Amino acid sequence: MMRTRPLKVALLGCGVVGSEVARIMTTDAADLAARIGAPVELVGVAVRRAGRPRPGVPEHLITTDAESLVNRGDIDVVIEVVGGIEPSKHLILSAFRKGASVVSANKALLAKDGTELHAAAAEAGVDLYYEAAVAGAIPLIRPLRESLAGDRVNRVLGIVNGTTNFILDKMDTTGAGYSEALEEATALGYAEADPTADVEGFDAAAKAAILAGIAFHTKVTAADVYREGLTEVTAADIASAKQMGCVVKLLAICERAADGESVTARVHPAMIPLSHPLASVREAYNAVFVEAEAAGRLMFYGPGAGGAPTASAVLGDLVAVCRNKLAGATGPGDSVYTQLPAKPMDEVITRYHVSLDVDDRAGVLAQVASVFAEHGVSIDTVRQQGRDGDASLVVVTHRATDAALSATVDKLRALDSVRDVASIMRVEGE
Repeated sequence: MMRTRPLKVALLGCGVVGSEVARIMTTDAADLAARIGAPVELVGVAVRRAGRPRPGVPEHLITTDAESLVNRGDIDVVIEVVGGIEPSKHLILSAFRKGASVVSANKALLAKDGTELHAAAAEAGVDLYYEAAVAGAIPLIRPLRESLAGDRVNRVLGIVNGTTNFILDKMDTTGAGYSEALEEATALGYAEADPTADVEGFDAAAKAAILAGIAFHTKVTAADVYREGLTEVTAADIASAKQMGCVVKLLAICERAADGESVTARVHPAMIPLSHPLASVREAYNAVFVEAEAAGRLMFYGPGAGGAPTASAVLGDLVAVCRNKLAGATGPGDSVYTQLPAKPMDEVITRYHVSLDVDDRAGVLAQVASVFAEHGVSIDTVRQQGRDGDASLVVVTHRATDAALSATVDKLRALDSVRDVASIMRVEGE
């Protein structure tokens, strides 16, 4: 039998995502009530500035006083889609103290202070859900937190930023340079006016921290994630990848060490073979591979951003926490029992693609090869092209540490025969 008294919901933020949440809560109210077992009532929408047209959002619900809305005392669930660290963190903690569960899409806050927020929610006996913080509409957090709770996850590898995937896809399919591809992404609304968070990898790094923490049951913050953006990726890099039968993607990679004593989390461009499923992820889509001991390899794919897709994830969480409210229970909280340290990037082992501009004369290849050997970096393949006294030398290594590769490159730069280290890129997915 359905409860007649509604569960009251406060919405913080009414931008692209928030407005979609409010619209769906209104248009699909009967369906949401049937799924939850009680009606849900949107009782207030906090915004930074009132007066702007917000189609589908009743004007009487709009307020600029988020503090008062959260502290009303009768709110069952707070939905936070404001973003940023403050005032979002303060408002979420206030909601917990008032007994409200929280649904958030705030990846930056969760990657920085997720452990503190989980502890506050547990102390208050309420829920903190955040499916929408990673990969938009793709169900990923809940499968990791619940469906795979009985398994051992060893690796999470994926494309978690639609803007950068769109840019790299355009560079690959049209031959455009980075600036041209970014301009197109901006014109189509995939990139913000200031795209720094996306193209420098900050967005993906926050998501990687969240995924690593959940997958490996340990505390991982954004500060633990090695980060490289894609601003240095050139058309020449894309062409080199094609010659190798590869494509360049900005990847988030979270791994448990083979000895089980540490974890790594990193975000950087990498070449992956065309045979890998991630190579076919086009436009602004996201895809994530999860590798678990019993389940094997699982792939999650779909739209990773946008108002409606992200609102779908928010509303899925809303249904879950409302059901918990009615049952007088809470869902799974933070699980950090392993307390595994994050390994620094210098110790991470991977493969590398190194492109060198060298003199086109006898003995150069042997000289370069000896430098790799000196630092314990074995060579998998070498490709050399020469013309009019200049040559390009492309070396693909076997697996080596980042520290060993860095020392190798430093020594290569000192050689008279090496005119420039044109590019260095990691090779993944093999």
